[in-house]
Amino acid sequence: MRALVFTDRITLRSFVMPLLAIANFIGWSGESQLNGASGDVTKPNIIVIYTDDQGYGDVSALNPAAKFKTPNMDRLAREGVAFTNAHSSDSVCTPSRYGLLTGRYCWRTDRKTGVMDAEGKGLIADGRMTLASMLGQHGYETAMVGKWHLGMDFPGTPDDRDWSQPVRDMPLDKGFDYFYGIPASLNYGILAWFEGRHAAVPPTMFTNKKPNDRMSDYRIMPPYDASASQTKKSLGRSGFEIAPDFVDSECLTRFTDKAIEWMTGKVDDAKQGNPFFLYLPYTSPHYPVCPLPEFHGQGECGAYGEFLIETDHHIGRVLKFLESSGIDDNTLIVFTSDNGPEKHWRDSLKTYQHDSRGGFREGKRSVYEGGHRVPFLVRWPAGISHPSRQWDGLVGQVDLLATFAELIGAELPDNAGEDSDSFASVLFSANPSEKRLPLINHGNDSRYAITDQDWKLVLPNAKRAAELYSLKTDPSERANVASEHPEIVERLENEINRLIAGGRTTKGVPQPNDTAYWSDLSWMTPQQYEAIASGAAEAVNP
Repeated sequence: MRALVFTDRITLRSFVMPLLAIANFIGWSGESQLNGASGDVTKPNIIVIYTDDQGYGDVSALNPAAKFKTPNMDRLAREGVAFTNAHSSDSVCTPSRYGLLTGRYCWRTDRKTGVMDAEGKGLIADGRMTLASMLGQHGYETAMVGKWHLGMDFPGTPDDRDWSQPVRDMPLDKGFDYFYGIPASLNYGILAWFEGRHAAVPPTMFTNKKPNDRMSDYRIMPPYDASASQTKKSLGRSGFEIAPDFVDSECLTRFTDKAIEWMTGKVDDAKQGNPFFLYLPYTSPHYPVCPLPEFHGQGECGAYGEFLIETDHHIGRVLKFLESSGIDDNTLIVFTSDNGPEKHWRDSLKTYQHDSRGGFREGKRSVYEGGHRVPFLVRWPAGISHPSRQWDGLVGQVDLLATFAELIGAELPDNAGEDSDSFASVLFSANPSEKRLPLINHGNDSRYAITDQDWKLVLPNAKRAAELYSLKTDPSERANVASEHPEIVERLENEINRLIAGGRTTKGVPQPNDTAYWSDLSWMTPQQYEAIASGAAEAVNP
């Protein structure tokens, strides 16, 4: 088909939607349905909004019993697609962010569990394709505003910093053209408002967690100390580095302000078909729970509910900007969270009858659904067919790379997005026939699980036997039916072994994991691992 170039979004939508309907009717499945009408103007602006520790039940559109309202998140669902069976690739921060940005499970790296410090060798290897680098290669301007938590190389050591020198091994080295934000969670230190490779006010002072009078967590706020030892004396903990102008409660406002400021400079280009990509990882509702005073008293779930209401407010600011700038129609927004809710979900449930988990089992750090089944909303006025619907099929955050690649007609190399399976067809059709490849989830206790459509197998470890759940009939994972279906247990165990040892989920040339066999794979022997890995390689290179 000859490439067609459109000069406005109305014309684009009026052409693309009927074309997609015809394509679905006749069973056409080209490399990218959207790219049947190509030209740069067909490429949407893309915004990924990533919240921190927000449970499935913390969106009122997904949880009618929620004790606070999230009207702007609800709008994303109402005007787009609500994915009700969507998963972060891990149940804690760092590995989920790695999976989101690379389309590859983090346990394939040398970080098998847990999160990073603020300072450390970047987890995303040099040359590894990310959402930003892939989109950048295809004409996108790219920005990240918010929390990174994938390692940074700061100048000098804590005892001998030279903040006139640039920060290395950070977002600007992973495909982003612009960066404003913080290195990690607020309790990990080296806190300053970094823009590019420098902070206007460097982190030359020290502090640590302070009591929070509105929640049983902590605050990171002035006054600060001149040395780590002074903090040790005043707070009983050694101090971490912080800038004198840093205040925890300013994060959401500053991040949204900077995101809008950056997008403002891209509006004219976007209208001419030169799109942008913005990764906006907020720090909320992760501790410290510190809503601004104007949100106090809102909702019926204490400070935690107020913090979600504030978060929703800032998402509304982004939506208003897109509308007022005239680029709303062809901007695709993905909204999701890095894992399930922090331990406070128990207190919220007991005190306020609010279930942040949305009825699923356990929360953050868990291999069960509450640890990684998260809100996942996609809105794209010019691109989504039949908006205001939900999709119950399996999807993972690792799938963003393949999905965005399909939308813009990009080919992923064999060594990128090894675990990324496109869900683009769900956007274009109310009844897509595609079913996702098996999805692997991981708990912070090093337990693994594999989900294949309605069946989920939690793999055994030294302390616990295998567990099998039918998520269709038992989404809360109350009844372990492993003894009743040994054939399914065997099939799923063989499948996860193949996917782990073969280095990828998707079709393509086998890729090595960054390490050899590791002890967390206790149900599989090193010999089995090597045999599968060798067999996969020989199948491609006989």
